[in-house]
Amino acid sequence: MNSVLPSPRFPDLNGFPDTTAFRVEPKLEPLDEDLESPPGMFTPGSSARNRNPGFDLNANADGVASVGTSSGVSKGAAAPEASNVLSEFNRISEIFNSAFTSGGCEEEESVMEEEERNELALAIVAVPEEQAIVPKKIKYPPRSNELVRVTNLTEEDEQYYREIVRRARMIFDSLSVSAVVDDDRNIAGGTFDRKTRGDTKAAGLMRECGLWLNRDKRIVGAIPGIEIGDVFFFRMELCVLGLHGQVQAGIDYLPSNRSSNGEPVATSVIVSGGYEDDEDSGYVITYTGHGGQDKNGKQCAHQKLEGGNLALERSMHYEVEVRVIRGFRYSGANSGKIYVYDGLYKVVDTWFDVGKSGFGVYKFKLVRMENQPEMGSTILKMAQMLKTKPLDVRPRGYLCLDLSGKKETMPVLLFNDIDNDQDPLHHQYLVSTVIPKYVFQVGSHSGCECISGCSFDCLCILKNGGEFPYDNKGMLIKGKPLVFECGPQCRCPPTCRNRVSQKGVRSRFEVFRSRETGWGVRSLDLIQAGAFICEYAGVVLTRDQAQVISMVGDTLVYPSRFAERWAEWGELSQIYSDYVRPSYPAIPPLDFAMDVSSLRNVACYISHSNSPNVFAQFVLFDHNNVMFPRTMLFAMENIPPLRELSLDYGVAEEWTAKLAICN
Repeated sequence: MNSVLPSPRFPDLNGFPDTTAFRVEPKLEPLDEDLESPPGMFTPGSSARNRNPGFDLNANADGVASVGTSSGVSKGAAAPEASNVLSEFNRISEIFNSAFTSGGCEEEESVMEEEERNELALAIVAVPEEQAIVPKKIKYPPRSNELVRVTNLTEEDEQYYREIVRRARMIFDSLSVSAVVDDDRNIAGGTFDRKTRGDTKAAGLMRECGLWLNRDKRIVGAIPGIEIGDVFFFRMELCVLGLHGQVQAGIDYLPSNRSSNGEPVATSVIVSGGYEDDEDSGYVITYTGHGGQDKNGKQCAHQKLEGGNLALERSMHYEVEVRVIRGFRYSGANSGKIYVYDGLYKVVDTWFDVGKSGFGVYKFKLVRMENQPEMGSTILKMAQMLKTKPLDVRPRGYLCLDLSGKKETMPVLLFNDIDNDQDPLHHQYLVSTVIPKYVFQVGSHSGCECISGCSFDCLCILKNGGEFPYDNKGMLIKGKPLVFECGPQCRCPPTCRNRVSQKGVRSRFEVFRSRETGWGVRSLDLIQAGAFICEYAGVVLTRDQAQVISMVGDTLVYPSRFAERWAEWGELSQIYSDYVRPSYPAIPPLDFAMDVSSLRNVACYISHSNSPNVFAQFVLFDHNNVMFPRTMLFAMENIPPLRELSLDYGVAEEWTAKLAICN
């Protein structure tokens, strides 16, 4: 990666008011609801600290340093110890010191620095001084003052940074799930009686271990490794990745008291309907500035041209692009909301107007920049319509509205608008793997006696090492060589927490024809990381049977060849120094194949990838023969609607080319 080259600073504006010290009133968005921040994550009650506002801003004509990359140097440049634009894992500055409002409006709030007063809308109750326990504060390096724009990434660079982001997100998702499960276990054991928010606990642990991304530079424009359409379930994840550095404020910006010329610059905004005067038509947004709202979100005072408002105005003046993230209500999210990255916008106009409540508000017109992929929010809306009226959205291209013939709990659509290939219609749909009868006669298969639901000391949970494999929402906590679920011999009800993969698909899938991968699979629903997708179904063949079938040229699927991506889900060695890869329950090398030449299900059309978003997890529930587990598929990351599913078949190059099912 090339070094940052110096160029002229922002020009000074004659007569422009001094904004070195200003009242920061961030545009607050509705906070992710639920519980509280983990101890040590944010420290209420501390005062703002003074920092040296002076620094050198290496800038180009629009005030932002541009950095180009070339293949072959990106990997070395991203090393944590190197001086470079992007650091994979850097500690972040302390981004929160609480602010107590003394009255109805935000105008009554105390003066604080931008990063130290990102107010969390939580129920904070004052404690008498003699009862207060002041937690030990951890010092973190401050967030960088330097603005840069990353340009000219090669395809290799993009894949590299995508992998960095993917692994950081897996750590965050795994920690979020395991944190909630740990609380459940502590509560059940009587050692803890209060839950913490999984997302804030995950963010706190990652920050302590220096795993927050893109903190050594403030990136203007696109973040390497984050794609338009990426979906996030928590605001804290945006902070961890550096996409939006504010916990609750809707405008993220470099404040004037840290800018080399005393002027703020906005880098990203969140649009989620937090202000009554906002208007969003997709490509054009009328965005209302911050300030003047009471605790109920009602405008109660005039806004001022300062803080984030001034930053957006300055971004317009210097034609600096801003990232736009949209927030949506979503019933499947823990917080009731999801966030989708929709790309880059330019601030083209600003004016002061009388809002709906009769108070003066600043408005900003944001227009989406050209030559970008389709907005993620548009795809979300399209997928929602496809679930109810697919033929109204796509009158041509559907070959079948349920490839499974109503065998699955959700319909499987078949779509091809490229050619005349109808191959999936020529195969019988198979819901679950056909296993030889003799497999069920090997070993005793005794079930648990849990009438109302399994507990930590139940027989099936003890088979899993005394741990539940799933959380209360059915998310896989961490990958293992083998997972034991409750089965037909168990007395627990169908609603038992330990019955996940045997319930069938939960999302609406679409088998579609692609010019790049042949036949592929995508979902019409948003799939959360760790969620069950479906079983990889086929007819089980022994080694001798597989040799006979392969002699006539038919391609077989070998579960033993699937890459062990399950080990990456829940891999927390960068968080815990004593982390050990799960090795229990152990299983012998699998020595069987699956024939999918005539009987198959939707999973058989998932394409191969070396950087997959789906992984295979072996599961047993209806028999006890560990040599013949079922191959269940789980989401490795959040998978937005209409994004293709991919699986690492773990096969050699010559065998991958023969995977005729998908290609």
